[in-house]
Amino acid sequence: MSIQIANVEGTVQKQVHLPFSTAWHISLQSIRTRLGRTMITASGILLGIAFFSAVITGRLFPMHEQGAAAVAARDRQIWLAIMALLVCFVGIMNSMLMSVTERFKEIGTMKCLGALNRFIITIFMIEAALMGVGASVLGWFLGWASIALVHLVTDGVHVFGADFWSGTLKQALLTIALGMGITLVAAIWPSVRAAAMPPAVALRTEV
Repeated sequence: MSIQIANVEGTVQKQVHLPFSTAWHISLQSIRTRLGRTMITASGILLGIAFFSAVITGRLFPMHEQGAAAVAARDRQIWLAIMALLVCFVGIMNSMLMSVTERFKEIGTMKCLGALNRFIITIFMIEAALMGVGASVLGWFLGWASIALVHLVTDGVHVFGADFWSGTLKQALLTIALGMGITLVAAIWPSVRAAAMPPAVALRTEV
C-alpha cells in the first residue's frame, strides 16, 4: 500500500493506493454478506445464458425437418435468445445499481479514508466478474445438458460424434465469454456511479 499526499489550495488530501488483494477480499466479503441479492442477480444471468446455450446447442444436431420453415424457426430461436440476454443485461444493471444505493455509506467511508475511485470501481467489477463466471458456467451446462439429454432420448448416442464435441467446446467458450462480457459491461455504469459519489454526500445519504 502506498500513500500520496498533495497540498491543493491550502488543504491536505490523501490518496491511499490499496492493493488488488484488498479489493478482492472486500468483494468476497460483500458477496457473502449480501448472498441473497447476489444469488438473485446471478439467477438472471444463469437463466439467460441457459436459454442461449440451449438454443445454440440445438444447432449442433441434425435437423429433423428440412425446408425454409425449419431454418426460419431456428433463426427465430436465436433472436429470442438474444432478446433474453438483453433483458438479462438490464436486470443485472438494475440489481447492481440497487447494490450501490444500499452501500452509499460504505462507499463514503472508504473514500473518506482515502480510497481512490479506481479502487471502488475494482471492487464492483470483481463482484460482477465472480457472479458472471459462476452463473455463466452453470447456465451453459444446464442449457447444454437439457438439449443433449432430449436428443439422447430421441435420436440415440450416434448423434454425439466428433463434430458434436468439437462444436460443444466452441459453444461453451462462446457462451461463457458472452455471459461474463454482459455482466461486466452491465456493471460499468453502477461502478462508475459509486466511484463518482462525493464522500460527504454518500455519508449523509439515508437508505
